[in-house]
Amino acid sequence: MATIPLTIRGAEKLKQELHRLKTVDRPAVIQAIADARAQGDLSENAEYDAAKDKQGFIEGRIKELEAKLAAAQVIDPARVDAGGKVVFGATVDLEDEDSGQKATYQIVGDDEADLKLGLISISSPIARALIGKVAGDVAEVQAPGGVRNWEIIDVRYV
Repeated sequence: MATIPLTIRGAEKLKQELHRLKTVDRPAVIQAIADARAQGDLSENAEYDAAKDKQGFIEGRIKELEAKLAAAQVIDPARVDAGGKVVFGATVDLEDEDSGQKATYQIVGDDEADLKLGLISISSPIARALIGKVAGDVAEVQAPGGVRNWEIIDVRYV
């Protein structure tokens, strides 16, 4: 499996979810299965079927998180020195050349992306257009509404 880039915050978020799944959700679903079994006939027991389905989801998610964390390359953006270039973990201040709209994004891993918080995935079109550029460069981004040109105002590693 290829390495998965994550910020420290993203890795911690995945670890917390894994801990919750193992210590809270898994025991709760095991108890739900035991309670449903106690009701008798399992062939027509909807609670049992639902609990088994939930158990399958939880176990699958645990395996997925363990694999991602095992393959993770945790990067501390504050320790990155890319000479002003946009790289994974960088926080970039942008301005749309047409509308003058300003935006600030941090480039993060796929699992930690949240546009509302200004966190964009490394695999997103805008992040791919920004990688390797420096302040003053213009990134041409193919957006659903057409091509947009974003000028890079500042690049920070925080």
